Amino acid sequence: MQILRISLTVFGALLMLIGLVWIGQGSGYFPYPASSFMINQSPWMLRGALVLIAGLAVIWASRRFIR
Repeated sequence: MQILRISLTVFGALLMLIGLVWIGQGSGYFPYPASSFMINQSPWMLRGALVLIAGLAVIWASRRFIR
């Protein structure tokens, strides 16, 4: 069970990182690469926030329910 807990924690952290990048690109604070279609597009901020929350939920569930 320990390997499952660690795997889900890493997966959740990656989801959080992806969500933060999407929020940064959607808001224009992280314009990399310069030719990205996500820059200054507000729908990507919402999608990034949802992915960030999903990552937090995966980490919370892995810590709470897997022992």
